[in-house]
Amino acid sequence: MISALEVYRSLPRYVAARAVGPRLPGLLAGPLAPLRLVHRDGPRSPGDGWVRVRPRLSGICGSDLATLSGHTSLYFTPLVSMPFVPGHEVIGETLDDGPGVPTGSRVVIDPILSCVARGLDACPACASEQRNRCDRITVGHLAPGLQTGFCADTGGGWSGQFVAHASQLHVVPDHLPDERAVLVEPLACAVHIARRAALPDSGSALIVGAGAVGLFTALALRELTPAGHVTVVAKHRRQAELAHRLGASDVVSPAEVAGAVRRSTRALRLEPERGPAYLLGGVDVAIDAVGSRRSIDTALRSVRAGGRVVLGGVPGDGVDMTPAWFRELDVTGAYASAGDAFEVAMRLAATAPLDGLLGVAYPLSRWREALDHAHDSGRLGTLKVAFDLRSAA
Repeated sequence: MISALEVYRSLPRYVAARAVGPRLPGLLAGPLAPLRLVHRDGPRSPGDGWVRVRPRLSGICGSDLATLSGHTSLYFTPLVSMPFVPGHEVIGETLDDGPGVPTGSRVVIDPILSCVARGLDACPACASEQRNRCDRITVGHLAPGLQTGFCADTGGGWSGQFVAHASQLHVVPDHLPDERAVLVEPLACAVHIARRAALPDSGSALIVGAGAVGLFTALALRELTPAGHVTVVAKHRRQAELAHRLGASDVVSPAEVAGAVRRSTRALRLEPERGPAYLLGGVDVAIDAVGSRRSIDTALRSVRAGGRVVLGGVPGDGVDMTPAWFRELDVTGAYASAGDAFEVAMRLAATAPLDGLLGVAYPLSRWREALDHAHDSGRLGTLKVAFDLRSAA
């Protein structure tokens, strides 16, 4: 038997979490969230090439919190299967031999459940190493699930055990400690965002949001692109400190964005009769790393005509797309990771100044406390909160 945190279908709790969660986020770790601690048999192997994985550390991601608060789009409903165990930012240990992954290997997981994991011939996206764009994430011998952590058949990292296909696993070198390895998956996402930004030489960038996605994107822009001036929008002092450490040229509060970008790019600031200011001119690329209506709006209003807006967070509801139309912006998504992003992220995890970025790790039994902390991590000065399953090994 294993312990697992399980998301289950409950329309009343979904509605209540969506209505009350933003005002009383503590309730999302209590009576509102459709989440429960269960004790059950571990998931069974779906077929050849699959292995059992025992998590060591498993991160709490913004998309996990959005799911619990009812703020993920209903667009995703056909792409998940319930009940599912969250957790896709995982450093774990294999319990079986798999192709290229012997028993006892420390591994991180690329959570995408693509064609190869589903026992299917590769679709065009998978054949071109763009498995994050797989067209078949609802078919094959698995239940629907865009990722491990959202699929009823695989389990996820918020548990004592899950199953993964060998194609998803990346062996962690001995010199990389668990506390850095658990950051590899979000780092891989940031690598993908930086590549999707397609910055020109010495190009200017604005990153809206200084959680893990935003800060790791600042790092990836500095390490992997010809970025010039990089401005990060941060709400809290600790976030601002980390942004400077990871490569930001400038860090501003949400209230200062228009003025700061105007000065750095010599843009013209305009004040509409209602709503926030916007710029004529602005940065070459604006990256939303939050996914809220306000953060996306900030990105859209801060980029120059013909520039690019990269959606790196799960988008929120009710975004005003007028700037994209009027300024002929290139709005692009950046979902998960692709190509060799995990290999690049592994190198960054080993060499970048990441000490202390995993702020705290809770045992699964203290899940309510862990989720409360994660919901308020920015104010508390914590970049990443995780579950520690090592004591249960």
